[in-house]
Amino acid sequence: MNPLILFLALLIGLPLLELYLLIEAGSFIGALPTILLSLFTAALGGYLMRRQGIATAFRARISLERGEVPALEMLEGAVVFLAGVALLLPGFFTDALGFLALIPPLRQLVLLHFLKRTGMMRPISSGRPSPGQARGYIEAEWQREDETQRP
Repeated sequence: MNPLILFLALLIGLPLLELYLLIEAGSFIGALPTILLSLFTAALGGYLMRRQGIATAFRARISLERGEVPALEMLEGAVVFLAGVALLLPGFFTDALGFLALIPPLRQLVLLHFLKRTGMMRPISSGRPSPGQARGYIEAEWQREDETQRP
């Protein structure tokens, strides 16, 4: 699907869906409770986003201290940020998406599925060397420093 068409559909369809859900909730529970509920979800979402963001940053720091690249943690941080933006927007559909994105196991599952589907993450090889490559050897060029410094 063309990304521009998807963007336009979201740009037009998402506010219409939110407006419909707010009108339906307002007619069911009243206007003031609907507004208060929307404000409550925004405040709760901001609090949860802050906690999840700090936890994700802490996990990224631990990965860095172990000498690993915190790629998954960085992606999780981006998803937590987007969840916070969704929770700050008025509406129940974006709130539901934002709260779902703040559930750590679900967030990790969706990220891993996305990375595998796009080919950015591949399974680790079986440990067998590829043809022409001996196990345990790395092909490289080298030169002694003491030989290069002599006049």
